Amino acid sequence: MTDETQRSDASVALSADPGDAAPSSQRLITNPTWWVMVRGMARSVRPHQWVKNLFVLAPVVFAKHLTHPSVIISAIGAFGVFCLLAGAIYTLNDLLDVEADRVHPVKRHRPIASGAVPEPLAKVLIAVLLAVAFGGALLGPRMFLVVALAYFVLNTAYSLKLKKFAYIDVGCIASGFVFRVLAGGFGTRTEVSFYMIACTAFLALFLGFGKRRHELSGAQAVKQRAALAAYTPRALFWALAITGVASVAAYLAYTLDPNTRKLFRSEWLWVTAVHPLFGVLRFLHIVESRPNAESPTQEMLRDTPFVLNVVVWIVEVIMIIYRLRPT
Repeated sequence: MTDETQRSDASVALSADPGDAAPSSQRLITNPTWWVMVRGMARSVRPHQWVKNLFVLAPVVFAKHLTHPSVIISAIGAFGVFCLLAGAIYTLNDLLDVEADRVHPVKRHRPIASGAVPEPLAKVLIAVLLAVAFGGALLGPRMFLVVALAYFVLNTAYSLKLKKFAYIDVGCIASGFVFRVLAGGFGTRTEVSFYMIACTAFLALFLGFGKRRHELSGAQAVKQRAALAAYTPRALFWALAITGVASVAAYLAYTLDPNTRKLFRSEWLWVTAVHPLFGVLRFLHIVESRPNAESPTQEMLRDTPFVLNVVVWIVEVIMIIYRLRPT
């Protein structure tokens, strides 16, 4: 195969518009160049999704430890370990779902499904990421290693089997976020409050149910994800309503708790609850208004109002917790 042909094939998989040809006309890259493979591997680990691992840093922020350099170094290390684990899990999931992805109008362009990353190379990538991740985890506290291992085992079980069962699949996703928060606590030797666990669990359930609601609207929903056969729009409506309200309520309860107000010496943290509320409503809008997107969780990271809301919330929380004042 000539370089020109390879570049042409690569453009089909990596640059084609999702609405172009039907999945059956997708041409696989049979002999990708090294550059196509490198780009494909970078996409397979999904670095844009690593923002979810910022939950690892949450215990440090709310424990007022951002001014402690040693704690920050440990937190960055924990964040890095979970980014590597996430990359390995995403690649493993794509490897296992390769055939299903090839019949999806958008996911067929993923690197492994398109042939940009050959399956043997994907297996090597997974092994390298895991070796580096657990090698780094060994440098931290024992419980951090335990949580990191539990996170990987849970997500492997999810990729292999559990994602086929409705509600259990979303529970696994939520557990992964809780593990991130626990890892941040153990990795930095910082106490994690019940409120933080509750907020994280409810919010993760909300995001998971939102993703299932979005997928359920697809033309080949059940073929793409078996668990969707057991979901209904009505059930997901109530699941989203309950978890959305619960996540905002848990955060508001945390901000109003006497111990919280005493720790931060502030009565105004509750005002920041407007941002989680807006985020919940905006995510619901994204789920309903962008049916052709690959994932609503990816779309929310590209949505300017959503991102600005998160940035403003972070700034307000840091200013209130650390008693910062504009000069």
